[in-house]
Amino acid sequence: MSSLFRKKSITKIVADSESGLSDGHGGHSLNKVLGVKDLTFMGIAAVIGAGIFSTIGTAAYNGGPGISILFIITAITCGFSALCYAEFASRIPIAGSAYTYAYVSFGEIVAWIIGWALILEYAIGNIVVAISWSGYFNNLLQGLGIHLPDWLANDPFSVSAIVEEAAKATAAHQPLTDTMQAAIAAWNSAPVLFGQHFFVNLPAFGIVVLITTLAYIGIKESKKTTNFMVAFKIVVIILIIVIGSFYVKTSNWHPFMPNGFGGVLAGVSAIFFAYIGFDAISTTAEECKNPQRDLPRGMIYSLIICTVLYILIALVLTGMVHYSELKVNDPLAYVFEKIHLTWVGYIISVSAVIATTSVMLVFQLGQPRIWMSMSRDGLLPKKFSEVHPKFQTPAFATIITGVLVGVPSLFLPSSLMTDLTSIGTLFAFVLVCFGVLVLPKLTHAKKSAFRLPYINGKWILPTLAILIIAGLNNRIVSAVTQMGTEGFQEILFLLFIATLIVVAVLSFLRNYSVIPIVGALSCLYLLTEIPAISWLWFFVWMGIGLFIYNFYGKKNSKLGKEGA
Repeated sequence: MSSLFRKKSITKIVADSESGLSDGHGGHSLNKVLGVKDLTFMGIAAVIGAGIFSTIGTAAYNGGPGISILFIITAITCGFSALCYAEFASRIPIAGSAYTYAYVSFGEIVAWIIGWALILEYAIGNIVVAISWSGYFNNLLQGLGIHLPDWLANDPFSVSAIVEEAAKATAAHQPLTDTMQAAIAAWNSAPVLFGQHFFVNLPAFGIVVLITTLAYIGIKESKKTTNFMVAFKIVVIILIIVIGSFYVKTSNWHPFMPNGFGGVLAGVSAIFFAYIGFDAISTTAEECKNPQRDLPRGMIYSLIICTVLYILIALVLTGMVHYSELKVNDPLAYVFEKIHLTWVGYIISVSAVIATTSVMLVFQLGQPRIWMSMSRDGLLPKKFSEVHPKFQTPAFATIITGVLVGVPSLFLPSSLMTDLTSIGTLFAFVLVCFGVLVLPKLTHAKKSAFRLPYINGKWILPTLAILIIAGLNNRIVSAVTQMGTEGFQEILFLLFIATLIVVAVLSFLRNYSVIPIVGALSCLYLLTEIPAISWLWFFVWMGIGLFIYNFYGKKNSKLGKEGA
């Protein structure tokens, strides 16, 4: 059992890093070219993506102008996690992100679990983003008068589902919507192979190939491309804010929270999606010129910049039109069409394509580096840790990442297992926050090293727990009484309450710091909102991962061999 929880030594990792052997086992390091500006831009690239162009509309529809408060709350929650990531990144300057941090804090089996979860997060996340990119790109082409055949720009499952809805509507003598009519036309025009209507999402596959090629060629090229795309979309967002501010009607801000605070919280899932990604830059620690100083700054700067832009966009959006009109797929383009500024809508479409491209690039850089770290530790075959002699990138891992993202993006609908991305992200956040608490004390840190501010939680955290339990009292009673009928969701909530109580008691006894505890508890609460079906798929994925670890990773672990 002890072999499952064997830990890596921070001292050895730092010593190897400073000598140019950055994996702690004597492997060659990657190309160190990233500075604080590059990391900040990569953070912005990962965070400002499809969310600001689409999901913000649904959140505004539910919460009204009050969603600007939700952006602040979510930013604070992510900020606590970012601070914990920053301390880890400062003290463990190698690739691997939360996987490596868990290896140091909790041991090998937990590191494997979080590494496997991160692989799922990045893969599923990029599949969804690729499909979203395809939609924006196709709309852009149509605006230019270029029309791809429908069977080359859609997945078979989505079209089939809409056609079935249309058949039911026809049988019930109900009128067909424009979407239904378009789906029927696409279905009838598609080629038939082996008795099946053939559909593929070619643009989604194409962008994955392009991004994978860029990630394969090198971090310098990826850095330059990312910086350009981020600069462009920031300029566009500022342009939207400035132009939109002239058309804001303050009367649209009343009521500020039309559906109460509950309506604001209804958008928490969409808003949290808007922040996913800032942690991905921690996977590039080994390619930073000064990771102890620059990684923490890059994370925190990118989070602050994105939050300010998000709040301003939310206020302008809900000021230009009434919040009840914003339940559309492209709210930013919609509000400018309402005021007859269609040229701004066109620029927004271009920016949406570039924004989602930058998100894909950062995630496509992150996943191979997780695999590379796991391979270096012996938990995956050596092939995954091979560094290209010319490009200095994890070549094989990058190609496999492209295949695993590109092939599903040809056929899968974006709605499939989207919540799996959130599970992987939140799971990583929780472990990183708790992991800070068990890190060994600093004895010889560089002056530039980031240190998480310590706030004694002896009295603060128990008091906070009491207030939370009091505020959620009705839901707790409901969860206990309805657990048999509501099932998994209520069990998750009650487990959160139990964890809250245990952590509050331990904080009183051991004087735990406030920041990592609040960060972990916030993420744990968000995990209780994930649907049961997504948890089922997550457990299936974890089962596959544990099978591989038991029959390969455990036997080939370099840490295990060193201790043998």
